[in-house]
Amino acid sequence: MTILQAALLLFLILDPLGNIPVFLSMLRRLEPQRQRIVLARELLIALAVLMLFLWAGKYALEAMHLRQESVAIAGGIVLFLIGLRMIFPPPEGLMGEIPGGEPFIVPMAIPLVAGPSGMAAVMLMGSKEPDRLGEWSLALFVAWAATAAILFSATSLYRLLGARALTAIERLMGMLLVAISVQMLLDGLAGYFRLSFPG
Repeated sequence: MTILQAALLLFLILDPLGNIPVFLSMLRRLEPQRQRIVLARELLIALAVLMLFLWAGKYALEAMHLRQESVAIAGGIVLFLIGLRMIFPPPEGLMGEIPGGEPFIVPMAIPLVAGPSGMAAVMLMGSKEPDRLGEWSLALFVAWAATAAILFSATSLYRLLGARALTAIERLMGMLLVAISVQMLLDGLAGYFRLSFPG
């Protein structure tokens, strides 16, 4: 996987376009200046969490006696469920009920930006090819920067595209995530059977 392919995969997983309506609903009660401060803080927290999982994921797997195949299968399942919720969103929204007040870490940083599927994806990248951690960090930063740029222009995008266009884009991204999740699941199962039943 190239840096660009990894960045695109992570960008799809971070799903900034799908998060726009949720972020707008959480920030609408705040002053515009405060909105930007809260958004920047939450995005930086999400980046720190994802970088931690990328660099320390291998050691976490070893400490918990988990194989890479387990993480791939679990990440594929979680990603599949999130993709399905993007295609067929429940009435309460993608991530369920959102608590009132100014958000802090939950739910904006985690799990909206740094969700379980994103954590599993970067952990898998770091543990599978630890010699490319620098490249994966660059890919993650590119995906995060693109996500941040879209979310900072959320109000303008919402006004420009409208609710229907954003909903259609979210459905499309959900379909892409479902396809990616099935591939992750198949790769994990193939690795498991290859190790468990050699030859």
